[in-house]
Amino acid sequence: MVSLQPPVCDFGWEAHGFSLEGTDGRTYSLVDISGPRGMLVMFICNHCPYVKAILDRLVRDAREIQDLGIGVIGIMTNDPTEYSEDSFDNMKAVARANGFTFPYVIDETQKTGRAYGAVCTPDFFGFNADLELQYRGRLDASGKDPAPVDAKRELFDAMRLIAETGRGPRHQIPSMGCSIKWRHE
Repeated sequence: MVSLQPPVCDFGWEAHGFSLEGTDGRTYSLVDISGPRGMLVMFICNHCPYVKAILDRLVRDAREIQDLGIGVIGIMTNDPTEYSEDSFDNMKAVARANGFTFPYVIDETQKTGRAYGAVCTPDFFGFNADLELQYRGRLDASGKDPAPVDAKRELFDAMRLIAETGRGPRHQIPSMGCSIKWRHE
């Protein structure tokens, strides 16, 4: 397990299209996910201790972000042959057990992860209504262990600002997590 941090936000970078199968049997595209006030693309997986440490907060914040008119999607880009815990069947179980209110999709070809420049799990991409990148930071101060209960809700606060103004915060702290498990070709 390699721990990595993604680069800082490239403000204005435009979201890439995708067509990915969800754990609910539907196929989701950019048009399906983008909300009237923006979109949050989360690269997550099942096995990563960084994702596990924030999963309850991530589910809470995703639900509240959706209430702001922002579409949310969780994308699993890892090669599941490296970690069987990231298999599609296990993705279905995780989504169900944690009450995901957002589509959880598999990026089997890894083209979407590469197009977005995803580096780690979790890796968050917050877009405004024009689908311009405004946030590439962390959920909160959590690492492999959850942050204190009263930790600042950095992702939620940033997405609320984006919903209200179309612009993300200038100061952002990058996320940290396990490296994406790319296929060896």
